[in-house]
Amino acid sequence: MIGVLVMAYGGPKTLDDVEPYLMDIRGGRPTPPATIAEVRDRYRAIGGGSPILERTLAQTTALQAALDPEGKRFRVFVGMRHWHPFIKDALSEMTGAGIERAIGLVMAPHYSLMSVDAYYKKVEAAQTTRSPITIRRIEQWHLLAGYLDALADRVRSALTRFPPEVRDHVPIIFSAHSLPERILAWGDPYRDQLQATVAALMQRLGPFPYHFAFQSAAMTPEPWLGPDIAQVVGTLAAQGYQHTLVAPIGFVCEHIEILYDIDIALRQKALALGMHLERIEMLNTAPPMIAGLADLVRAEAMAAGWI
Repeated sequence: MIGVLVMAYGGPKTLDDVEPYLMDIRGGRPTPPATIAEVRDRYRAIGGGSPILERTLAQTTALQAALDPEGKRFRVFVGMRHWHPFIKDALSEMTGAGIERAIGLVMAPHYSLMSVDAYYKKVEAAQTTRSPITIRRIEQWHLLAGYLDALADRVRSALTRFPPEVRDHVPIIFSAHSLPERILAWGDPYRDQLQATVAALMQRLGPFPYHFAFQSAAMTPEPWLGPDIAQVVGTLAAQGYQHTLVAPIGFVCEHIEILYDIDIALRQKALALGMHLERIEMLNTAPPMIAGLADLVRAEAMAAGWI
């Protein structure tokens, strides 16, 4: 049996979970009360908790069905980087199920030392010396055809929400989570991979005006990658645009960065500028993406000589 460890960031299920969740993100350091209150208010605004676990579980169920519905060759598990079920819990479950070989898959298409690599560091830290699981890493899938096709479908569908007379000229803003600028000095491929995804998408979509922006940067003294998406929306408004479509290509399901940062905060800014802002439906269990990920897992297992 080959295990598949699907990993995502995690998020608090309830408002009471917010403080310990932030403490986990901060490596055990206490969070200032004002920050806790602000983050709790954001989760309250989106319904009181994050849906990321349910969305990721749905993705793992879909991936299991695409890979091996009967679970005879592959068995899919889920672990979260910063909340329950933690990656260490998933590895324990895998060990209990007799899994000795597994393929890791982070539900983030673009590689960075500060994102995808951090998940695998959690895997390494949680491995027991008595019975470590051999892990093959899938580290990037930013040009996976199924992912790109599903995104292009979502963009085309979202454009139908705009008036027909402007639909072919609505500027698209592709977005991803910002990271500190210092990653560029490391030769980190994150920004380049995002640009490659955008280029591949535009080949599928045709001649639309488009921009790329980062979002959800943390409020720290160091500089973060830009331009920020709010700045891009402001520039478009100043140029006379009345409509824009946001396509978050760095995320594959709903969570706080989508439901609050875009759907509430960014939409309010656009409205104040007199703009009509829409967002694409998130990929979630989009069949082309899930099928592409299943093929990726099979290919990794074949490369390892496991099948």
